[in-house]
Amino acid sequence: MRKLFVRTTNYERFTAGVAAVENRGAAEAGMMLVHGQPGFGKSEVVASWAVDTGAVFLRANIDWTPRYFLVELAKALAVDPRGTSEQLFNRMLAVIATQQLPLVIDEAEATLKDHAAVLEKIRDFSDRTETMVILVGMEAIQRNIARHPQISSRIAQVVEFTPASLEDVALTCQQLAEVRIAPDLVAEIHRQSGGRMREVMNAIATVERVGKMNGLAVVDVAAVEGMSITHDWQARRPRTVNVSGGKAKRGA
Repeated sequence: MRKLFVRTTNYERFTAGVAAVENRGAAEAGMMLVHGQPGFGKSEVVASWAVDTGAVFLRANIDWTPRYFLVELAKALAVDPRGTSEQLFNRMLAVIATQQLPLVIDEAEATLKDHAAVLEKIRDFSDRTETMVILVGMEAIQRNIARHPQISSRIAQVVEFTPASLEDVALTCQQLAEVRIAPDLVAEIHRQSGGRMREVMNAIATVERVGKMNGLAVVDVAAVEGMSITHDWQARRPRTVNVSGGKAKRGA
């Protein structure tokens, strides 16, 4: 499978949100929230954007304290982590302000414990440097952040990641698969995955293996009949492709 980044509908909405924050009216409202169910590609999209723009990307840990967060941020910025928390904060404040580095926090739910002590420290960086902070979390994070108005009032944009469309899945298959995937199988991958990009990627890898092993230029539904291309984690069983009357149906 090709190692490329596919610009899906969620990516386009994300970058539109970034542009809106960059052109915000209130300088202190420099935060953006990205949320959605697992598997919709939040982390991949935001991490790719961080690499492209030079933003600092951190994945929050459940045991983060304000000090632990500062040390992790110092490592990412290649800043000396020694000294008091105040000294460390001021040292990094100067770097972020000078370079205008956006800060991305994935799995941001972990910053909300202990009355959002870590998120308050993150807010301090945003307030004092007027740089953008992007928080990434699950679907419940917006409701949980709303309990902290001093933080939620600084969120200028909220972007919800939704299931990939059929067009998104077709584009992903076209750009990543090293064999051609026929439209009927693209539709089956979309249906089985429920638009979860994580499952789409796994399905593409499976289909690609089938195509290469059998020397197929094009892989369609008939070529993978009876095979498992995705997994139903709630039902704890694989989803197989069954062909009936020319249409693929979900296996039992």
